[in-house]
Amino acid sequence: MSERKPIDVCGISFEAFPVEHSIRAPAVGYRIAANRRSAFYVPDVVAICDPAAALRGIDLYIGDGATVTRPIIRRRGAVRIGHTPIRTQLDWCRAQLVRRAIFTHCGSQIVSGDERVLALIRRRGRERGVEARIAYDGMELSLDELYGKGSVGQ
Repeated sequence: MSERKPIDVCGISFEAFPVEHSIRAPAVGYRIAANRRSAFYVPDVVAICDPAAALRGIDLYIGDGATVTRPIIRRRGAVRIGHTPIRTQLDWCRAQLVRRAIFTHCGSQIVSGDERVLALIRRRGRERGVEARIAYDGMELSLDELYGKGSVGQ
């Protein structure tokens, strides 16, 4: 899929955005839109190359849960590889007025099930005006449920 060229699949728009993540396993983030609702999905990320364009007007951010507070970032020459912490991704959401975030691709801090870590994520989200949640196996999302049936843009 070409970057920054939206395609339509059965009424759902997908647009790939370049991100920094890895040399051997390059990644993109996807802006997904349907019925005037939109989400940005990026499960592996060091940085979004154009965060303003990627996140502007997004209803839901689905991001990289590999680390909560400590970056897991290395360099290969000038290239950064790894994972940016949830804390930083919540800052991205705040800057672009994204009010809901769910984190997937979770690392050991989250997978351990320590309720204090989950509470920290929720608290860090609230501090930034973002409802922050952790994804779980089998989770299904409905924007109707998140935003209420009959809401504008359903």
